[in-house]
Amino acid sequence: MTTTPRVGVFGLLGSGNLGNDGSLEALLDYLRTEHPDAAVDALCGGPEAVTERFGIPAVRLHWNRAEYRTASRAGAMAAKGLGKLLDIVRTAAWVRRHDVVIVPGMGVLEATLPLRPWGFPYSLFLLCAAGRLFGTRVALVSVGAAPIGSRPTRALVRWSARLAAYRSYRDAPSRDTMRTMGVDTARDEVYPDLAFALPPPPTSGPPAPPGRVCVGVMDFHGGDDDRVRAGEIHHRYLDGTIRFVRALVEDGRPVRLLTGDACDAPVVAAILDAVDSPLVTAAEPASLADLMREAAAADAVVAIRYHNLVCALKAGTPALAVSYAAKSDALMARMGLGAYSHPARALDADRLLEQFRELEKRAPELRHTLAERNEVALRQLARQFSHLTSTLFPMTDHAHTVRKAP
Repeated sequence: MTTTPRVGVFGLLGSGNLGNDGSLEALLDYLRTEHPDAAVDALCGGPEAVTERFGIPAVRLHWNRAEYRTASRAGAMAAKGLGKLLDIVRTAAWVRRHDVVIVPGMGVLEATLPLRPWGFPYSLFLLCAAGRLFGTRVALVSVGAAPIGSRPTRALVRWSARLAAYRSYRDAPSRDTMRTMGVDTARDEVYPDLAFALPPPPTSGPPAPPGRVCVGVMDFHGGDDDRVRAGEIHHRYLDGTIRFVRALVEDGRPVRLLTGDACDAPVVAAILDAVDSPLVTAAEPASLADLMREAAAADAVVAIRYHNLVCALKAGTPALAVSYAAKSDALMARMGLGAYSHPARALDADRLLEQFRELEKRAPELRHTLAERNEVALRQLARQFSHLTSTLFPMTDHAHTVRKAP
């Protein structure tokens, strides 16, 4: 018997974050390969962008279009309150129309960046609660989790995970975190980030200047628990990054600045202003594929954003993580580069330069290691996709779409 599954995808998609959209792209590739008859749509942050790029219907995650702006006036606060109530009805109605809802990757169970409980954590809870209420299977696929200090946020995240029908994590620390929060993780698996399932970058293309280094930057102010010293953290990170880029330029190295979110533009502008040199240029990536092409053309990558690192490692380019969360350290260890992490909150340009030179000395060996680890990641994700098919689509005849690991 063949049925047409109704599949929803959910998250802060189409909102300018390339990593989130890359996770969606990998999931859609899987669905179009294994379940070509599935009717897919999205409840997301940027529905217009998702529909334009991925060709699926999409509706806005929040009724209140000013959800992520600070409400200082009575009218704005009233609109936010009304939006929270209306979102209960909107989310429930959307979930009820689906057989399966998938949250593709992303750090949906963490607060490593500033996060309010009544923003995305509340939306995720509504999704998972509605799924349990209406019998719609909700799957959290290769998601990230991290310890959360805020009690309301922690409670919403914990209950969201408990109510989901399927959970997998992109690293072991994420699973450990949810277990310490009181979630039964006995059947939860760990798989690589979904972006590792994306096609590798093309081998052909215009050559990059010899010796190019890609430096991935971020509008970094610390995490949810760092609000009091956010300015200090940002200043130290930006100052250290500028000093590091200036040192590379003094060595005659071309530097290519990379971003991963639209909000990173001010950091790029500050570096270009501070290091006034034709050797420093800025890329304008529109996807993870663009980031992979940039990384593949470089001798090495130094980056803070998680998916900047994923793209470099997927491209087989030696990378050094400016780490602001355990997820980056876990990623580097999984790919055999665990020794090459540097703390973002205490960025020391001199020490970072030393680590970078050590990385380049071992570049041939590390490229070989990355090739092996990428093959392992593909096999692991192929297993996850097979598991998703058997778990989430049990009534669908999918005998014609058996996916074999490379």
